[in-house]
Amino acid sequence: MKKGIHPDSYRMVAFRDMSNGHTFITRSTVQSKEMVEIDGVEYPLVKLEISNTSHPFYTGKVKLVDTAGRVDKFMSRYKNHMEKRGK
Repeated sequence: MKKGIHPDSYRMVAFRDMSNGHTFITRSTVQSKEMVEIDGVEYPLVKLEISNTSHPFYTGKVKLVDTAGRVDKFMSRYKNHMEKRGK
């Protein structure tokens, strides 16, 4: 590890996954204005949209979000091409 390139301001920070409420504590230099108390100790709080406890890759729960019907549009557009290829 090179000297002088890493910050000296590491401290314990709480990260909260907002999709499921899971909170974990780790060392970080990230700045935060919010604080949270966990087990009687106050930590800076950083809110995350997704973490390993809610990400489909890590949970195995893959969700296909098709809000605009993109899959149906694709299938109808290329239906003839796929039928010819399948023969």
